[in-house]
Amino acid sequence: MQRKVFLTGPSVSYASAGFATFAPDYLGMGTGRGTHPWMDVPSETTASLDLLRAARRFAPRTGRTLDRDILVTGFSQGASAALGLGRALQAGEDRHFGLGALAPVSGAYDFGGTQLPALLAGDGELEPRWGVVYAAYTLVAFDRVRDVYDDPGEVFRDPAAAELFDGVHTGPQMLGALPRTLDELLTPYGRDLLAHPKGGLAAGLRVTDRVCKGWKVKAPTRLYMARDDEQATVRNTAHCAAAFHDGGSEVPVVDLGAVDHQKSRHLGSNVRATTEVVRWFSTLRTLRPGNARQPPGGDVPERSLSRA
Repeated sequence: MQRKVFLTGPSVSYASAGFATFAPDYLGMGTGRGTHPWMDVPSETTASLDLLRAARRFAPRTGRTLDRDILVTGFSQGASAALGLGRALQAGEDRHFGLGALAPVSGAYDFGGTQLPALLAGDGELEPRWGVVYAAYTLVAFDRVRDVYDDPGEVFRDPAAAELFDGVHTGPQMLGALPRTLDELLTPYGRDLLAHPKGGLAAGLRVTDRVCKGWKVKAPTRLYMARDDEQATVRNTAHCAAAFHDGGSEVPVVDLGAVDHQKSRHLGSNVRATTEVVRWFSTLRTLRPGNARQPPGGDVPERSLSRA
């Protein structure tokens, strides 16, 4: 029950603050078929766009209309997905919806350049057990899209490690079954591949690591992070802000401080950021004169929010 509340709590928080809230499942998640291509920003973006379009068709049945400017937020993996969706909306990839504001939280925006080196370093910055999980998931998930290896035995000392990421095993089951260290998990080739990506892995990382690069965000944007995050190195956020600066956008970083949830700074950032982002998005709503609620009986324009 705690896990379900943690996953759904932010979406319920936004909805209770008066936002029409859309929380997409990505490919292979929820009741979707197949396995999930984790950190595949293109498919996360299209899944989010598809849900927005479905919501637009559904909204009239409730007597409401949706604001065209979407407020986009997401946590961890969802932070990169939020940036992918924001970029697509700003570029006009949907004919109806545009980008209203953007608030990613604790993402691995520089996955190949910063996140992978941090988890391989073993210097105590990142929690080793989660480093094992993310190293394994990286190889398995990117192989689903980009053909990283011919056989799991090339990269894993025990090829059965790849079977744990089938969408059926739970997080605790994976943690219990995976080795405790990277040396126990990876073959020398597997470790070298993560340290020096090539082939399909390098191609996938080039796409994943573009989320902050090469575009000038025009909507209000803030990047949220927690001090001493044990799962996503905070250097990801610094690199993202620097990339936006290089592209002509000054994007502030909001340091949430030393926040904890179940002894995790990473999870704590989601809890604290939800409150902070709800407040910020609410101020943006009040600043737009076209978003005032109409009397009962008429269509009610409702500020639309997508939580990746």
